[in-house]
Amino acid sequence: MAMLPAITNQSHLVPSDANVSALGFQGPWREPTFTTAAKVRVGITCCFFLIASCSNVAVLCSISGKRCKSHLRILILSLSVADLLVTFLVMPLDAMWNVMVQWYADELSCKILNFGKLFAMYSSALVLVVISLDRHWAILYPLSFTSAGQRNRIMLWTAWVGSLLLASPQLFLFRLRTVPGANFTQCATHGSFAQRWQETLYNMFTFCTLFVTPLGVMIVCYTRILWEIGKQMKHKKGETSLLPLLSRSKNDLISKARLKTLKMTLVIVVSFMVCWTPYYLLGIWYWFQTEMIQLIPEYVHHSLFLFGLLHTCTDPLVYGLYTPSFKEDVHNWLRRVGGLLSRRAKNSKQLADSEMTIKDFTSMDGPTSTGTTLQSIF
Repeated sequence: MAMLPAITNQSHLVPSDANVSALGFQGPWREPTFTTAAKVRVGITCCFFLIASCSNVAVLCSISGKRCKSHLRILILSLSVADLLVTFLVMPLDAMWNVMVQWYADELSCKILNFGKLFAMYSSALVLVVISLDRHWAILYPLSFTSAGQRNRIMLWTAWVGSLLLASPQLFLFRLRTVPGANFTQCATHGSFAQRWQETLYNMFTFCTLFVTPLGVMIVCYTRILWEIGKQMKHKKGETSLLPLLSRSKNDLISKARLKTLKMTLVIVVSFMVCWTPYYLLGIWYWFQTEMIQLIPEYVHHSLFLFGLLHTCTDPLVYGLYTPSFKEDVHNWLRRVGGLLSRRAKNSKQLADSEMTIKDFTSMDGPTSTGTTLQSIF
């Protein structure tokens, strides 16, 4: 089944092979089915789930193993957590919903799961906004480095709390709806809006806060960053070789480490834009022309949504490419976990040997010596 838009209030409401007049659409209603395109979507979603979960956990292990207290560390950590939320909330729910076609759980699950989906999507987008603002401050105002840690913590708290608040309407909009005269129940928002324009207004608000506004902030931040770097390069070329720079200032060229971090975050932001823009554009088209759902092939809907989910898999890949110690960090973490498991296994074996020794003593000395033996051992 198609999902347009997946993150607002039409989730799994519009099957691409049927007109759902009973749930607010024109034309005769036919019960949706688990089509071949949906089966391919579920298979690819499962692959994405395995890749995203393993790779983002590896990033968490890499970051947790570092002893440095870089203020960027908490930002990458938050991005990995947000990606894991998308991985464990959006992907499994999407796959199971496509397989089951209709909703078999209760209404409370309907509300909470759709709230969780939108919360995960918001957190992923808003954390990227925080990263963009951090890079903006680091490049344009390098002397404010000392307050970067506190500023980032405040922005992250704002992003996470804002995600909760912006996703909260899902708890009131989604409810169970049963098609009259048919044994088909769906988790949908049909009937939550008195007029069609109210539904469109809410969809547009979600679209602006989830995609347009974050995208605009990212574009402004990185445009100013690239403009500043261009100015610094021109300034450096105009200097004479007799006056080398002996200390850093705002007008100095960006250090290699900072420039590398900038490239990494820029690639992550660009991947977010590239992966999600086609799907959101299709969603806008659908909001204003509902009948287009019947004109576009089903595999197009599935392909664009899967392309958006691909961003969750690319974030850890980009981090690994721009972090030389990534492989070593993960290896060290696995070695520590292996050492911990081996110590536990050794302790368990020693405990088992002690129990065997107790049994041997009691069997040799007879039942009268049991109390004395236990007291001497413990």
